[in-house]
Amino acid sequence: MWLISTESHFSAAHQLRGYQGECGGVHGHNFKVRVTVETNKLESVGFGVDFRELKLTLQNLTNKLDHKNLNELPEFKNVNPTAENIAKLIWEDLKRKIRDSIPKEKVKLKEVRVWESDTNSVAYSD
Repeated sequence: MWLISTESHFSAAHQLRGYQGECGGVHGHNFKVRVTVETNKLESVGFGVDFRELKLTLQNLTNKLDHKNLNELPEFKNVNPTAENIAKLIWEDLKRKIRDSIPKEKVKLKEVRVWESDTNSVAYSD
């Protein structure tokens, strides 16, 4: 089995509604996102997933978040744009994209990890 990962970045503002600390005010982060997929099969050229395709798919998702106030996006109307909820959003979008473009017997989405700083991250998987 192979675990294949790629990363992307985006910068965004957000605030945590109902939170009584400093993060209750509008502030920003330079987020990093790592996506990991799992495969048991290699293509004829010797790789499990084309990094270029996986990275492009991830970048298309993170571009929708880049330089936005996340609280203003419809996806975060009813939930706070925490790292946890960002990871779940990217997971759900990426899972759909992978399902539509790569046979599921070949590749499985394993983990989405989101960093909001160099030392704080959260991982999501199902």
